[in-house]
Amino acid sequence: MTTTDGLTSILHWVQAGLDDPTASPVDLAARAHLSRFHFDRLVAAATGEPPGALRRRLLLERAAYRLTSTDLTVLDVAVEAGYGSHEAFTRAFLRAYGVPPTDVRRRRPLTFHELELPCPSGVHFQPPGGLRLPASREETAMNVLQHLVDHHVDTLTAIIDRAATLDDEALDRPVTVSVETIDEGPTLRLLINAMVTQEEHWLSALRGGDWPDESDRSVAGLAARHAVAGRDWRAFVARTLAAGTLADTFVDTTCSPPATHTLGGTIGHVITFAAVRRTMAIGALRTAGITDLGAGDPRPFLDARAG
Repeated sequence: MTTTDGLTSILHWVQAGLDDPTASPVDLAARAHLSRFHFDRLVAAATGEPPGALRRRLLLERAAYRLTSTDLTVLDVAVEAGYGSHEAFTRAFLRAYGVPPTDVRRRRPLTFHELELPCPSGVHFQPPGGLRLPASREETAMNVLQHLVDHHVDTLTAIIDRAATLDDEALDRPVTVSVETIDEGPTLRLLINAMVTQEEHWLSALRGGDWPDESDRSVAGLAARHAVAGRDWRAFVARTLAAGTLADTFVDTTCSPPATHTLGGTIGHVITFAAVRRTMAIGALRTAGITDLGAGDPRPFLDARAG
């Protein structure tokens, strides 16, 4: 059994205890078919925290998520976290986060990762109801960039391989832009909305939320939505790169069934699909007589930043 396998097995019982915060340490050890002493020793060795401290921290992280993602009262959240009163929960929350629960509810974090409390193991609550283990390796910005290049080269290899099965007529037939894998029946308005919604969608997923409201598709509405979503998406990427957490995972709660993604994979996804939509949108603007955006090539932008 690997270290990760052992940690996963132990955390299975810790996670089960989150749904029953009244369960005693003896109860959790019994469920794992271990003595209290042996269970405590294994948890402490695997996570660097005693079981009680680990569970209290995870319950507080879950409580912080509940405060920002539900309409539950603070007392309801407190009881769910195993506290007998509003006052006891507020004291514990204040010690852990430095602010009372009402402050966290008023100031919604950029992503749920900001609600994670410091710990030696890297094990945190993962919305909507699981635990996140630390990434098995570090994923840097340069790694993600290299992976994107590798993906392009490998995909081009596959395209050429499939093209080899076609005759000359198919190979030389004029191409009508086909974007069935991305958008159906795109218009300039729909392309802009898709790019804005993409920012909103992934930010909501990173917060453990639902699909965003994309009903306002007026140009003014799109501008207002993008002003917020673009700012927050830019900040999320910057913080993720600075923290070196590109290999960390999250559960996308906006889809059914929920799916697990890495932060780096999500950033790469947005860059790639947005590039297709952005190119099409700039082409639509050119057709309408607006040509000052050029081809939307990022090279001059990157060159200028490097210079």
